Amino acid sequence: MQDKGLSLCALGIGMLVVPLFAGSSPMVTVLASALRMPGWMALAAGGVLLGIHQITKAKAETIAPLPHLTPRAPAPKEQEGLPDIRDQIAVITRQPFSPASKAREAATSWSPAVFAAIEWRRFEAVCEKLFAQAGFETRSQSHGADGGVDIWLHSRNAEGAVSVVQCKHWQGKAVGVKEMREFFGVMSSHKLQRGTYATTSTYTADARQFAKDNGINALDGNGLLALIAKRTPEQQQALLDVAYEGEYWRPTCASCGIKMLERTPAKGGAQFWGCSNYPRCKSRLPMAAAR
Repeated sequence: MQDKGLSLCALGIGMLVVPLFAGSSPMVTVLASALRMPGWMALAAGGVLLGIHQITKAKAETIAPLPHLTPRAPAPKEQEGLPDIRDQIAVITRQPFSPASKAREAATSWSPAVFAAIEWRRFEAVCEKLFAQAGFETRSQSHGADGGVDIWLHSRNAEGAVSVVQCKHWQGKAVGVKEMREFFGVMSSHKLQRGTYATTSTYTADARQFAKDNGINALDGNGLLALIAKRTPEQQQALLDVAYEGEYWRPTCASCGIKMLERTPAKGGAQFWGCSNYPRCKSRLPMAAAR
C-alpha cells in the first residue's frame, strides 16, 4: 500500500510540474491545462493510500505480542496424590470387553468354551449342521410355537419326519426327567420312535434312565464334542463357521426370531436382554445367560 501511494504521488507531481519547464507555447499550455486535473487526482489518491498505511501500522504496533508458552511439567505423583491419567487410560484399555457389547475372538478348535460363547440359536444351528453332515435332510423350527421341536430330521428313503431333535442351550443346569418326559410326549404325538435331546449341559440320572428306556438319544456337552471330533477337519471347521456366524454372542428372541438388545432397568439393577419388538413382545433373558 505504501509503494502504491508513493507512485501515485510521484505521478501527480510529474503531471503538475513537468509542463512548467516545457516552455510557453500554445501546445504546452493546452497540455498543462489537460494534465492539471489528473495530476491533482493522482496526488490526492497517493496521499490517501499513504495515510491508510500509517494508520494501519500504528494499530499493529499497539497490539502486544503473545507470550511464549512452554509446556508445564507434570507435577510428581507424590506431590499431587493422584495417579497419572495416562496410567488410568492404560488400565481402562486393558480391560476386556463384555460379550454383551463386543464379540469375543472366535475359537479355532472345538471345546466347551465354544458352547459357552455362542447363543442358543447358534447352538441349534450347529446341531442342525451336525445332523446334516450325517446324511439327514433337516428342517429347523427355532422360534414360535414349535411344540417342543427344534429340528425335524427327514430321510431320503422315508416319507415324512423320521426323528426330531430338541436343543437346550443351558449352562450349569442339568436337564431333568421333567424335560425328558415332555420331549417324549412330543415324539409320541407325532408317532415317532426315535428322538434326540441335545444340551450343552448335563442330565440328571433319572433323565438319562428315562431317555434310555424310551428311545431318546441324550447328548450332553461332552457327547456333542465327542461326536464333532469324529468329523473330518473340514467338517469341524464348517461347524465352527456356523457357530460363530454373525452376532453369535447376542441372543435371539425365542418368540420373534430376531436379535435382542441390551436393556438397563429404569429403576436400576443388572442389565438384561430384551426383545427389539418391546413393548409388543416382552421376552427377556438375564445377561449372564448369553455367555
